[in-house]
Amino acid sequence: MEFVRISHIDNPLFAKMHRLMQEVFPPEEVLDYDLWKEPLEDPGIRVFVAVHEGEVVGATEYRYYTDMNVAMTDFTIIGREGLGVGRFLARERQKDLLSLATENGKELYGMFAEIYDPYRVEEHAFGGIKPMDPFVRREVLSHLGYKRTNFTYVHPSWQNDGEAVAGLDLGFMPTNEEQTTLEADLIVTFLKRYYAVLPQKPQAWLDMVAELETKQSVELLPI
Repeated sequence: MEFVRISHIDNPLFAKMHRLMQEVFPPEEVLDYDLWKEPLEDPGIRVFVAVHEGEVVGATEYRYYTDMNVAMTDFTIIGREGLGVGRFLARERQKDLLSLATENGKELYGMFAEIYDPYRVEEHAFGGIKPMDPFVRREVLSHLGYKRTNFTYVHPSWQNDGEAVAGLDLGFMPTNEEQTTLEADLIVTFLKRYYAVLPQKPQAWLDMVAELETKQSVELLPI
């Protein structure tokens, strides 16, 4: 299996990856094909696919913010069972992020991820691919070391229609597994940076950020 970076929309592997995204994610979570051009060419956004016998069997997108010394896992897709795709992607991503942090002269502080809560929202079938089942994914992320930030989380729809998407937690995987809180100002800075690309912010998101700005820290709780 190969870990291949995609940095241009014309890469044939990208078309395969985008089809896979449409199969497993709800529509409001998938950026339109043409809108991927700039993100793929952004050196700070790292999009990799797992390639097995010429086919895209998994994918992950993530980014590392040098000023905050944190990463964000945008998504991880396991497209086929029985190949160890999830472990392969997690291992290769972690190696890359640790290398980026070292180049930045730091030890990686941690990594954010939006995590579906199937106990609240049950309709996401994720294309019928069993490893992508939200109950399975949530438990896997817990095993990896993710914790949930203790506040009610929403995010702007990636369809940029001003709608708020709920049914998720904002997770954080601290490098120090004993860490039990996270700085609220770090969360605010991260969220404003991450969603700057979407001009249509729902009021619920604005209210959430404003509430975070009144806090010093947020609890990190088990998933």
